[in-house]
Amino acid sequence: MFVFMENEKLLLYLEDFLTAKRKATFRSVLDERTRHFSVVLEDIYQPHNASAVFRTCDVFGIQDLHIIENRYINRVSKYVTKGAQKWITSKRYKTDGDNTLACLNHLKENGYQVIATSPHAEASNLNDFNIDKKTAFVFGAEASGISETVKNNADGFLKIPMVGFTESLNISVAAAIILQEVTSKLKKSKIDWQLTSSEKEKIYLNWIRKTIKNVDQIEGRFFKNYQNI
Repeated sequence: MFVFMENEKLLLYLEDFLTAKRKATFRSVLDERTRHFSVVLEDIYQPHNASAVFRTCDVFGIQDLHIIENRYINRVSKYVTKGAQKWITSKRYKTDGDNTLACLNHLKENGYQVIATSPHAEASNLNDFNIDKKTAFVFGAEASGISETVKNNADGFLKIPMVGFTESLNISVAAAIILQEVTSKLKKSKIDWQLTSSEKEKIYLNWIRKTIKNVDQIEGRFFKNYQNI
């Protein structure tokens, strides 16, 4: 109870450093955010690809991005993301163990079905994909695609219809096409896809912290004064 009251007072205190327009924008964007869908990047080694996916997630209201680092360290280009990385909740899997399996297990434990994006012959067509279940879409490495671990543990496969000579798309383009399709369907559905009130408040506070310069010093003054009350 004490921690909740402290966080509530901190939020009110920090809000004074934002304009009314900025606060309204945060609230408006949060109303469009979802955790019904999530994105997973496995061993993406080109910074501009991962960075573009950050922007895509932000554009289509996907709050969570999971990053698997087995062979490569995922680096983000601020010139490509245009600041989008600040608004996305990202989780990295980079221990010495099987990072892919750790990520997939985490997602499944939290109620997600794992859908691997692949031109696999038995993959479901994007136009026919059922959006009812919470879903994590996995995108594999630029050259080799999804790993055997993903193939063996995925709950299904998804492909984008293509009719030209080219048989694959850039990862960031594929992510944009898939997310645009599924989020459009989601917002026309009766699925409860929005964030909970507590999720919104937690993210809202985090966004405020990322917006205010010298926030650590400002929070330090708050806690010092709060303890003296």
